[in-house]
Amino acid sequence: MLQEMQVRVWWPRADAPGVQAETGPAPVAAAAVAAPAPVLQRPVTAPLNPAAPAVARPAMPATAVDGMDWPELAATIALCSACKLCVGRKAPVFAAEPDTRQADWLIVGEPPDELEERAGAPFAGPAGQLLDNMLRAVQLARDGSGSSGARVTNVVKCRTTPVRNPQADELATCAAYLRREITLVRPKVILAMGRFAALSLLAENSPELTSLPFGKLRGQVHHSHGVPVVVTYHPSRLLRAQEDKAGAWADLCLAQNIVRTGLAQGPA
Repeated sequence: MLQEMQVRVWWPRADAPGVQAETGPAPVAAAAVAAPAPVLQRPVTAPLNPAAPAVARPAMPATAVDGMDWPELAATIALCSACKLCVGRKAPVFAAEPDTRQADWLIVGEPPDELEERAGAPFAGPAGQLLDNMLRAVQLARDGSGSSGARVTNVVKCRTTPVRNPQADELATCAAYLRREITLVRPKVILAMGRFAALSLLAENSPELTSLPFGKLRGQVHHSHGVPVVVTYHPSRLLRAQEDKAGAWADLCLAQNIVRTGLAQGPA
């Protein structure tokens, strides 16, 4: 199909550098509680620079984001401290769009990695190059609009430090931002690239799907906020797993068919 479209095959060499797979956080052992022994203790000197106490951060209310335009949304995300991801980050990964830009595709990736944080944009480095080649194969571009446009974003806007899987409250906090992006972009299809992108998009409308293995979410059409959703592999995985390339191409073609045929919108 790529040859018919006069596009070179977009799969990189097997030795292309990939992004290290995310692993789940290590379990935290419960602290043992013991009654203090009734013995004399030497007084403890307080540290010169005591650590600041942890401050509970409320999740971003959806009503605070509804109605924002792109500059307002970008400014809010830049200053966001609603979850633990703000600790240790260098800068959120988010780029505002012109208010007039509508794109038929919205592509949601996993939490930002170091390359994305450094670039200040989603899908940077080798994974981003692969995504651009994939989009080019179906006549799409990140900076395009309408039927040739694809907005790219991350499921959460800050890199996890140290590298770990995002927690449920962190996904929920950024979900309000993602909902606003969907409203502003007005896509005809959403491509969820990676497990956490899929979980966040499907949690509200189809929570029963979030416990399924990732592979069972592929190959079918879901819906999130009234927009068809296709689940596929993240480009960083494709750089490592040659055997998943054919499946990723099938997912891309499924999403393209949704846009071309105008598949009916699902429940909001």
